[in-house]
Amino acid sequence: MAFKLITKKKYFFDWKKEESVAGLFKLTLQGESEILGLLALTDFPREFRIQIHLLCVSRENYGQGKKYDGIAGTLIAFAARTAISRYFEDACISLLSKTELRGHYRIKYGMMDGGPQLFLEGARLKAIIKKYLS
Repeated sequence: MAFKLITKKKYFFDWKKEESVAGLFKLTLQGESEILGLLALTDFPREFRIQIHLLCVSRENYGQGKKYDGIAGTLIAFAARTAISRYFEDACISLLSKTELRGHYRIKYGMMDGGPQLFLEGARLKAIIKKYLS
């Protein structure tokens, strides 16, 4: 991935620090080079869980005046599909959310409160895949 194009100004994080993460993914439109969103995943095989380590959409796709809707949902659904492909019915995804976003993740994506982390499993995991990747 071309990390020189992924600046903190455009993607909220210093993604160069994530260069060594094996599970780093980008979302683009088919045939386009513009990165709409980024996702870093950490696998916890003993727990049948994939954690969303980092998730962000580009600045032009954030907030009221966004260019495209559903980018974060699509990235979460990708993590969910990855978890199901590895762990089948035992699959789970989780994330540590900033305090101000916890309610948003619970309402918009159906995530459940698991203490410090939010998570999806079972029917909710499948529902997010159906909504964003079907």
